[in-house]
Amino acid sequence: MGAVAIPDASPDLVRRLVDAVDRARAAAVEDAAVDMGTKAAAEAVGEHRDARVEDGAVTHFFAALQGGYRGWCWAVTLACADVDAPITVSEVALQPGSDALVSPTWVPWHDRVRPGDLGVGDLLPAPVGDPRLAPGYLASDDPGVAEVARDLGIGRRAVLSREGRDAAVERWVGGAHGPGTDMARAAPARCGSCGFLWPVAGALRGAFGVCANAYSPADGAVVTTDFGCGAHSDVVFEPASPVAVAELVYDDGVDLEPAGTRA
Repeated sequence: MGAVAIPDASPDLVRRLVDAVDRARAAAVEDAAVDMGTKAAAEAVGEHRDARVEDGAVTHFFAALQGGYRGWCWAVTLACADVDAPITVSEVALQPGSDALVSPTWVPWHDRVRPGDLGVGDLLPAPVGDPRLAPGYLASDDPGVAEVARDLGIGRRAVLSREGRDAAVERWVGGAHGPGTDMARAAPARCGSCGFLWPVAGALRGAFGVCANAYSPADGAVVTTDFGCGAHSDVVFEPASPVAVAELVYDDGVDLEPAGTRA
């Protein structure tokens, strides 16, 4: 059993709770028996590991020996009103230790969703105040157009903000159709000079486009102008014999005679 700090205000009360190991064990066995039966529960509650004082109560810890709970402990919290009052059980629970096998830390659903998770019929609303979006009237560089759009509500309600655009650029450049891929490094030319590139509109026109070549692995996808593949529009096929042909050889050891001289 680990060392226990005894409050100066009620040492007798706390000592009584610390010594009530059998009462705590019985409570743990009783709780475990609900799911595994009395005999199995008695075997599932192991040796006494520790006792800790917590605001006038004491929590006892017992090793959990049932399968699947390596490193866990049964935690039983005891309390009583005074030295002469009966000891009561406040709580019984299983708690993981430092080397226990536990599930990963819970992550809110909006942080768990990843690209590609959205399926047919699924809905994924943008969160309120999404920094990737800005009011639609901010998309125009013309103050007059912006003023009319604000008054009349013309156009899209929201458009990409600078943060949303920068995030997309970073994602596309580092993605499967960016300049750092094996496909791009092996390509004979870049998408920026390809006739199948359909440039995007706006500020990113010079850096991105959509591939419109049905035979390209990037067909229908956003590609960087530095990406490339073997289906570039300027690729020229140069046929060559699959069999190596030796250079022309002159054989000086052959005797040649003019036509008509043979008998």
